[in-house]
Amino acid sequence: MEKFKEILKKIRPVDLIIVSGVIIALIVGFLTAKDFRQTASEQIEATSKISFQIFIRGITYTGSDLPIKPNEKTFISIRNVPYSDLDIVDVKIERKKVVLPVLKANKVMIVDDVSQANMYDVTVTLTDTAKITKDGAVVGGNKIKVGLPITLEGRDYKFTGTVSDLRVMQITDDDELNKSLNKADNV
Repeated sequence: MEKFKEILKKIRPVDLIIVSGVIIALIVGFLTAKDFRQTASEQIEATSKISFQIFIRGITYTGSDLPIKPNEKTFISIRNVPYSDLDIVDVKIERKKVVLPVLKANKVMIVDDVSQANMYDVTVTLTDTAKITKDGAVVGGNKIKVGLPITLEGRDYKFTGTVSDLRVMQITDDDELNKSLNKADNV
């Protein structure tokens, strides 16, 4: 009993932490090897072409043509991490609007805001190939979901917007997953 007490006196809390960390790592490794735990590569269910829209609010631009054009490429950064060049499928540009009441008709009228003549809202549609998981589409290691901040950068511009729509175009590996994801997109 005396020897046991001497050994316990020599053990320090740091030693206990290290030993417990090694034991936990061994347990996790064992569970992964026995397929009790899924790794990241096993969670990918399919690969698909996706299309997503980026809404850019309040671009101030005084030129004649906006530098973002369809059928060109733009470099994107997701959460300030550079990703890749993507194809621009469509660009919708709309001048800032203001709502005015029409007193005699008890209605409202939406007109261009002349006080912000050079202010635009832009919706850019991009396309890419994504890995489809149970949680959604993954592009560049990031889940693409509505509300995700994305920066578009070209030779003459750098705009920051948010994902406003996501569509799974075609899944090459699993048609059942495609049907379930498209149902979720339409809800």
